[in-house]
Amino acid sequence: MATDSALTKLAPLEAILFDVDGTLCDSDPIHFCAFRELLQQIGFNDGVPITEEFYSANISGGHNDDLARSLFPDMDHEKAMQFMDDKEAFFRKLAPGQLKAVDGLHELCRWIEGRNLKLAAVTNAPRANAELMLSLLGLTDFFPVLVIGSECDRAKPFPDPYLKALELIGASPDHTFIFEDSASGIRAGVAAGVAVVGLTTRNPGKALSDAGASLLINDFQDPKLLSVLEELKPVTENGKV
Repeated sequence: MATDSALTKLAPLEAILFDVDGTLCDSDPIHFCAFRELLQQIGFNDGVPITEEFYSANISGGHNDDLARSLFPDMDHEKAMQFMDDKEAFFRKLAPGQLKAVDGLHELCRWIEGRNLKLAAVTNAPRANAELMLSLLGLTDFFPVLVIGSECDRAKPFPDPYLKALELIGASPDHTFIFEDSASGIRAGVAAGVAVVGLTTRNPGKALSDAGASLLINDFQDPKLLSVLEELKPVTENGKV
């Protein structure tokens, strides 16, 4: 993994892009429960419930169209996509009672406010999911731009969603970094030419560093992140660093 010096070279910081699932909130346990229950209902894996290890290796961070093909290679794709839609609806039913922000998120948001930073949320989640999660976290108005992978030419791990976000907010990749929690998302950010901070919310640190993360943190309270933020000298509201 690159050292955090790769991040300090971004000064003065201009923009921060955030993934949503697993980055702003620890949503993977909810997704795992939804997949496990619905897959068991249709007899996937001979009716044996999937494990967290299977979920992490084969599902987490994936785009629904790709997951439909990989999980159900012999199923009609339209039917497979209906399963994915049903799973997302189940996730939205479960989320209000279970969704929690990653530790330190709201403190980081308060730090960002007033520093004139450009912001966008960039996710492979369906728009209905993303908007629900941002609402539950109280961040609907925090992000002026929300980019959905399926609304781009190509979703993550391709760079298109992050390139679109940079274009929409008018930010330079040379003064921007991304928060991501999945290897797929990190590869997308790296391919877009943007430095990525990897959160080890659920996925192994080695997988994130192998994907190209410039820094690994446990959460938004990690002293490594706070140290880097102070060095980046973001532009403040009055235009001074």
